[in-house]
Amino acid sequence: MVQSDQPVITGDGLTMGKTPSSPPAARWAIALALFLLYVVWGSTYLAMRVALEGFPTFRMGALRFLVAGTALFLFARARGAPFPSPRQWRNSLLIGTLLLAIGNGGVSYAEQTVSSGLAALVVSGMPLWMALFSGVFGKWPSAGDWAALALGALGIILLNLGSDLHAKTAGMLALLVASASWAFGSLWSRRLELPAGAMATAAQMLGGGAVLQGVSLLRGEHFAGWPSARSVGALAYLVVFGSLVAFSAYLYLLARVRPTVASSYAYVNPVVAMLLGAALGQEAVPPAALLATPLILASVAVVLRPRRATAVAGSAPVESVAARH
Repeated sequence: MVQSDQPVITGDGLTMGKTPSSPPAARWAIALALFLLYVVWGSTYLAMRVALEGFPTFRMGALRFLVAGTALFLFARARGAPFPSPRQWRNSLLIGTLLLAIGNGGVSYAEQTVSSGLAALVVSGMPLWMALFSGVFGKWPSAGDWAALALGALGIILLNLGSDLHAKTAGMLALLVASASWAFGSLWSRRLELPAGAMATAAQMLGGGAVLQGVSLLRGEHFAGWPSARSVGALAYLVVFGSLVAFSAYLYLLARVRPTVASSYAYVNPVVAMLLGAALGQEAVPPAALLATPLILASVAVVLRPRRATAVAGSAPVESVAARH
């Protein structure tokens, strides 16, 4: 499962083999994956709020990931992917619980009392959690990455100015726990033996979906009536674009780029969520957004800056989650 080549961190943060420059196809794939995370995941905050109009909180998440995971599992098996080993199922359940059950489920829970724009703002602190856990795992971000984190954090603070920050304490606490769980699970996944290819993503979604279903049953969730077409459409959007497309793109990036690059979407998502919330959800846009947005974009530019190729001595790249797609 672990490649033998010594990794080289290239100018775009790619973890490759022995070649210090990444092929154009790989760079285009990374650019496309980043675009999907920036735009699609920015839109899922509003989609989740709409889906919650017709689905119970944790049942909605369970349906989302069980449907997406089953579809991807069947796709992987049809392409000849081997059935995961017991160890791989266990590890997939652990990561699926951290990323999807606690991370995504916590956001769903919070959006019962927190606006989609505010939820995105709080979750935008995830790169700071990622930096902290990177240090715990033995690799602190570079000075440039810290500068990018500071710029992004300043932009998020400015974006909060003049916005409605009133929300229930439980919702805000759920968002903080969700962000920390997502960051820790993302980094831990790089150290665990997981299935290969698309089967990795499928196993994590099935594991996370099963945990969410269990939570739903323990809470006694039930449908008050038939979900509206609007809610069903939002759930379908979450399954196809939020899970099958964007989640796979995230895991693809997590396997190939620095954690600060993979998590840079968290600073762009609030801007997208804020604009969509204003256009489609009648949510207010704070005036400070005109100043905050350039700072946020500048922080992303610093994160994505070219870097001199440096070999990472004494280590080998872990074949992670969706690179095994």
